[in-house]
Amino acid sequence: MGIEIEKKFTVKELPKDLDKYPFHTIEQGYLNVHPAIRVRREDETYYMTYKGVSKNTDGIGKTEYNLPLDKDSYSHLIEKADGNIIRKKRYCIPINKDAFAESFLSDNKETAKALSQGDIKIELDIFAAPFEGRILAEVEFPSEEAAAAYTPAAWFDEDVTGDLKYSNSVMSKEKII
Repeated sequence: MGIEIEKKFTVKELPKDLDKYPFHTIEQGYLNVHPAIRVRREDETYYMTYKGVSKNTDGIGKTEYNLPLDKDSYSHLIEKADGNIIRKKRYCIPINKDAFAESFLSDNKETAKALSQGDIKIELDIFAAPFEGRILAEVEFPSEEAAAAYTPAAWFDEDVTGDLKYSNSVMSKEKII
């Protein structure tokens, strides 16, 4: 079991050098929305995820379990998904250089270590049909303190952490016209 501590942002502009970053091709469907139970194919890796509900009003800090699946199990379960199947390309981008104040990093060794090891990164999701044109960025943190201290990248727009209309599980239930 882990706790997912992440912030989510809309994006005002894409990084100009986007094609130089590694990416994953993701397809996922939801078997249940509340709590979220999803099956996901990320490149050629398959798994099922349970995400609990955040106990914080800001939407940060959700219980998360990941269970491995094989391709056949994934194929069987994705057929049972409710609503929209979500497809996206996820770029893994190094965290912005001004992400944390030096004073915060000197007082928070865990965050400083995670930062130096490249464990804190921006995950930029560019959605395919039926959500083509939707772009979201997420940053996962080692602690709630790090999430609170984070200075968003200049190319981010609005902080939408905790706004359910930006959650993939709610998108799976969206009516597509």
